[in-house]
Amino acid sequence: MNKLKLDDLDVRGRRVLVRVDFNVPLKGGSVTDDTRIRAALPTIESISSRGGILILASHLGRPKGSADPEFSLEPVATHLQTLVSAPVMFVPETVGPAAKSAVSMADDGQIILLENTRFNPGEKSNDESFSAQLAELADVYVNDAFGTAHRAHASTVGVADALGQAAMGYLLEKEIKYLSALLDNPRRPFLAVLGGAKVSDKIGVIDNLLPRVDRLLIGGAMSYTFLKAQGIEVGNSLVEDDKQDIALNLLEQSEGKLMLPADHVVASAFDNEADRRTVEGGIPDGFMGLDIGPKTVESYHRIIEKAQTVVWNGPMGVFEMSNFAHGTMAVARALADATRDGAMTVVGGGDSVAAITQGGFADEVSHVSTGGGAMLEFLEGKTLPGVAALTDT
Repeated sequence: MNKLKLDDLDVRGRRVLVRVDFNVPLKGGSVTDDTRIRAALPTIESISSRGGILILASHLGRPKGSADPEFSLEPVATHLQTLVSAPVMFVPETVGPAAKSAVSMADDGQIILLENTRFNPGEKSNDESFSAQLAELADVYVNDAFGTAHRAHASTVGVADALGQAAMGYLLEKEIKYLSALLDNPRRPFLAVLGGAKVSDKIGVIDNLLPRVDRLLIGGAMSYTFLKAQGIEVGNSLVEDDKQDIALNLLEQSEGKLMLPADHVVASAFDNEADRRTVEGGIPDGFMGLDIGPKTVESYHRIIEKAQTVVWNGPMGVFEMSNFAHGTMAVARALADATRDGAMTVVGGGDSVAAITQGGFADEVSHVSTGGGAMLEFLEGKTLPGVAALTDT
């Protein structure tokens, strides 16, 4: 991407507004998973160590355009202070007198975290006035929040336009580098593994990847829509009946690249302790598919271990239930094995990231993406507004 990068900027003594993705889980006023915060540390530490004044902006949760203590970023500021040596100041507003005062008094290298951007109704509407108020706080803008790059919000697009000099941070640069490599020049065999509940969430991705990949492996509940479209019985499994024609069309245009589960772990109810069994072919009435079966696991593992490039988005089953997690964990293990053998492996999407982390394989793949929706839109071939708004070089 020919966009301005953090290393292109002279930040000493300058006010740098950095859009980060600190949308992290909180419990009892404490951060329970700081993965996203740690992902932004290289950008934060670079600007701080080079004498820039950092002004961090992020959203948290889904407040309805007004202040809500449940979604305050104050606990995040407290946690961030434990991860960095520079002083961190929390400002209980996003724009306004307190924010301006905090920035004006800040020393070079200091870190300021503004309150939740979504407390302002102008954030999600990309309001020009709110964007201008954010821009008043800074001299230059850096976007390091890949997870929100597909949203045309004030803190991702409007402020970039208002400031004029807008660069990508290290995390955003890394994300674009890995995802671009998948689409532009992948080492072959190139394999995509897609799972999750709905075909409708992945139609664009499948459509864009099919001409590029050597194989596309399907798992999760979305596989039952494909199977039913072929006339295979799927019992009580989750199916998008209105997407069967699209599923059949994708199968026909895949020229044999698209693979579906040959067997399934099924249960009599959506319950970890429900009566379960493994079936091949069709799924009998009264049962629903909740995981890929052992033959499919073996087949998918064999294909993955021979690949040179793999992208995975979406679980193979209801991995939150231990009795239906085997397929998903097997894919995670297979990606780790492929990485050790020299493959480039990219994992994205909340459930896939949770699964690979839960399995202890997060450090054993090439890249774990911090953006679910943004990753899918990128793989669909769409332009991400938060990237497009950055300064061209």
